[in-house]
Amino acid sequence: MEITELRSVDKDKLIERSQIDAENVMSIVSDIIFSVKENGDNSLKEYTEKFDKVKLNDLKVSTEEIKNSYNSINSNVLNALKKAAKNIEKFHKAQIPKEWFEEVDKGIKAGQIIRPIEKVGCYIPGGRAVYPSSVLMTIIPAKIAGVNKIICCTPPMSDGSVNDMVLAAADIAGADEIYKVGGAQAIAAMAYGTESVPKVDKIVGPGNIFVTTAKKMAYGDVDIDFPAGPSEVLIIADETANAEYIAYDMLAQAEHDPDAACALVTTSKDLAYEVHDKILGKIKYMKRSKIIEESLEKYGKIIITDSMDEAVSFSNEYAPEHLIIMTENPEEVLKDINNAGSIFLGELTPVAAGDYGSGTNHVLPTSKNARMYSGLSTESFIKKPTVQKLSKEGIDNLKDVIITLAEYEGLYAHAESFKKRIK
Repeated sequence: MEITELRSVDKDKLIERSQIDAENVMSIVSDIIFSVKENGDNSLKEYTEKFDKVKLNDLKVSTEEIKNSYNSINSNVLNALKKAAKNIEKFHKAQIPKEWFEEVDKGIKAGQIIRPIEKVGCYIPGGRAVYPSSVLMTIIPAKIAGVNKIICCTPPMSDGSVNDMVLAAADIAGADEIYKVGGAQAIAAMAYGTESVPKVDKIVGPGNIFVTTAKKMAYGDVDIDFPAGPSEVLIIADETANAEYIAYDMLAQAEHDPDAACALVTTSKDLAYEVHDKILGKIKYMKRSKIIEESLEKYGKIIITDSMDEAVSFSNEYAPEHLIIMTENPEEVLKDINNAGSIFLGELTPVAAGDYGSGTNHVLPTSKNARMYSGLSTESFIKKPTVQKLSKEGIDNLKDVIITLAEYEGLYAHAESFKKRIK
């Protein structure tokens, strides 16, 4: 892991970090999508046997499997899951937008109504770890938004079952159906439908390069949340920051994935070297040390800036998924932050808080996408149709505007539709 001054670093390369290069998998994903569209459940079962080494007869998780999942879960873990769900629910209820209808001019009323998306698919990744927290983060906002049908797809384990915590989390969150399907084939199934898996209107949730590429390729036939790559954190710190906390925050992010990106941007050279030494001293004691070492070797950076303004400017260019601000007055720094997926203020607020239980959503844009996307929210699952109503006074008030512009654009039937109402 390198320590460098910002003026000496290749900023463009640093900002690019571990962005997903989908070119190498596009043909594979394209073939999978085509196969699932053509052959439905048969393709899903074949790919599950090929990639997950499991031969399945039924793709849908049974009611009995969901019910039995609670039996093996430690009560402390289950209580933690339920408390996290409660906080997530409270936070996302506050995000529900209000309908409105007002007079924009005399006789002209216009407004906006709120309607939920009808069917949503939530992808729950497997692989390196089990993520019941992601189950809560994707299903609960959809449920609060009023989505009529919520399904989940997740890869089966080697014995053909789904992890009990994932099943319990999905049940607690309010999923309607769960399927034992992972990878690009799961995205194809939800996007186009099969004999077992229903077609949905929107697909959300994190995943690997195959899942992300499949979501991109299906976009247009189905809506998606946003492209998401390997996890990342950027920490802005001054000389008052706690080096121990920063070290653990970087180790925590690095343990996600060998391609996770971790950066500290600080105005203090002393802090930079102290954090560096603490990280190196702790890695060997971490359970996921190999993943951490690879991540920090490839995408771990400690950058020294001349001023806090320079640090903030770099952060806005970097547009991190997670941004931690550990300065003497983090609220002041926050005023100048424009681009970040989720922001954590002060030394007592680690990313892990948002990952699990503070209530905010951890499904977030990565790879600079925080420049134009927000994280998953209740609003991700709603539509906002506009409504308008004109009175006779409104018709008279608008006639010169509508008729003049319609005729200028050569759309004479538009103009005539308005004239008829004047008469």
